Amino acid sequence: MAVETMKMSCITCPRGCTLVVTHEGATVIEVKQAGCKRGADYVKGELTDPRRMVASTIRVHGGRHPLVPVYTSHPFPKPMIFDLLAELRRLEVNAPVTAGQVVLENALGTGIDVIASRHMPAGQE
Repeated sequence: MAVETMKMSCITCPRGCTLVVTHEGATVIEVKQAGCKRGADYVKGELTDPRRMVASTIRVHGGRHPLVPVYTSHPFPKPMIFDLLAELRRLEVNAPVTAGQVVLENALGTGIDVIASRHMPAGQE
């Protein structure tokens, strides 16, 4: 494999540093212009196993509103995000839903749960 230099935007903090990364495959050789030490860790993760937090909504049967917002308990493998979203489109839970309630355990066999991020009472209370 050849040594490659590329630019990456770090997303670990609000600064959004533009990193200049020299790597050979998944092996990081050098990271320049990182505003903090988290930039180098971010680059290593992006080259070997890119992950993202996923936020979406799922349907609620009998709830005050038809949808409840949800999020993943941990960063989700990036190549599997569209499969997760397809799974969430098929999912429907019954009201009431409480914030912090696991609505989908072990999503796609990853060990990562999908959690409701707000309360959803039943009906028109």
